[in-house]
Amino acid sequence: MDPLDAPTHRLWALRIEYDGRPFIGWQRQSPRGERRDAAGGDGGKPSVQEVLEAAAACLDGGVPPASTVAGRTDSGVHATGQVVHLALPAQFSAHAVREALNFHLKPHPVVVLDAALAPDGFNARFSATGRRYRYTILNRRPRPALEEGRVWHVRHPLDADAMAQAASLLLGRHDFSTFRAASCQASSPVRTLDRLAVTRTGEHLTIEAAARSFLHHQVRNMVGSLSFVGLGRWSVAEFARAFAAADRRAGGPTAPPDGLVLTGVAYDPDPFAGR
Repeated sequence: MDPLDAPTHRLWALRIEYDGRPFIGWQRQSPRGERRDAAGGDGGKPSVQEVLEAAAACLDGGVPPASTVAGRTDSGVHATGQVVHLALPAQFSAHAVREALNFHLKPHPVVVLDAALAPDGFNARFSATGRRYRYTILNRRPRPALEEGRVWHVRHPLDADAMAQAASLLLGRHDFSTFRAASCQASSPVRTLDRLAVTRTGEHLTIEAAARSFLHHQVRNMVGSLSFVGLGRWSVAEFARAFAAADRRAGGPTAPPDGLVLTGVAYDPDPFAGR
């Protein structure tokens, strides 16, 4: 290839983690390049997308690249395995991309765990073949000290076995309207849930969910309804009836964002395989 024809930019896949508490969520709330009102409705919080693109701009002459994410997390939701793609100048190595971005991301609690050249046709959102979430409940009387903002604190005893029994009813392909946020923009409420496991370890209940894709607030709404079963407010049969109603008004509450973590996104081929 003639050096003059060499691409100036290459597409990178980034695996990142972040603490969702200081952010309005993943997605920027104002048009690109537009300054937000200092007293804006988001209380001045940035988005994860904004701080990542600002860091990437430092690698490209101050021009922030457009980024695409695998899952647009809400305010207060965390990630240990989020995936993003964006274009950066071609001369950088994977090591340089990771280290430079992490330097410019300071002091925000966002870290690039891995960087890899994206395969042809890769799209962080549309190429994903699966997404995994973990929700953690701290089930004890005393409030959390070390885990504040990272767990849902439920003071009253929860029956994890009953919750697991109810969760098993949701596996497979169903209409998940009962657990769909009113603001959800998906064209269909039908999803295939591959995993929904409830386990207890001491004072902690962990709910692990896996599917190709989820509706807006689906995991938090499922956890909220499962908590009704755990608290004895609903029987498993009542939970099943609420699910069958395919109506959000029949479901339980939306669990808070604190306990939710996006733990991984699957791809085939996986751009991070073997790294």
